[in-house]
Amino acid sequence: MLNQLRPAIVVFVVLAAITGLAYPLAMTGIGGAIFPAQAAGSLIEKDGKVIGSSLMGQEFKGDTYFHGRPSATTGTDPQDATKTVPQPYNAVNSMGSNLGPTSKAPSDRIEEDAEKLKAENPSMPVPVELVTTSASGLDPHISPEAALFQLPRVAKARGLPEDRVRALVSANTEGRLLGLLGEPRVNVLALNLALDAAK
Repeated sequence: MLNQLRPAIVVFVVLAAITGLAYPLAMTGIGGAIFPAQAAGSLIEKDGKVIGSSLMGQEFKGDTYFHGRPSATTGTDPQDATKTVPQPYNAVNSMGSNLGPTSKAPSDRIEEDAEKLKAENPSMPVPVELVTTSASGLDPHISPEAALFQLPRVAKARGLPEDRVRALVSANTEGRLLGLLGEPRVNVLALNLALDAAK
């Protein structure tokens, strides 16, 4: 019996060492050598401090900043560990809302958000991504249309000409990957940093 088990155990240990240890370590080393910034999390620094990642959305409040897509992520309630509370862009708990199509809460929230946005810019239709959450809740990008929708509010709040802010949106618009894949998009953090620098 041991003669039959020994080869199986040896093969298991060898494959576990190769696929569970050697391969991940090799890929991590190669990735860090070839793409050091990406391997470190695509972190963005300002004045020597890490302020975010180009891969993770974050919450921006106030009229002076462009806002990203809403996030449905949650976290533990600091007052009661048995409950959860909304914590937008919580990378520890990446998820969409668990509310189903028969729940009234998401449609009420979408309606309320759409009304606020219509009041903000009545001349343009509200982009759907500014009122709906994504599956991850961590999207760092919005479409150029969603950025342009917010442009009048941001320009007015910052006292900048709309053409100047439009140029910043255009400069921070990323095209399709290899000219084919995906859609044009704007990284909200990068755009807001460009806005701060424009002062």
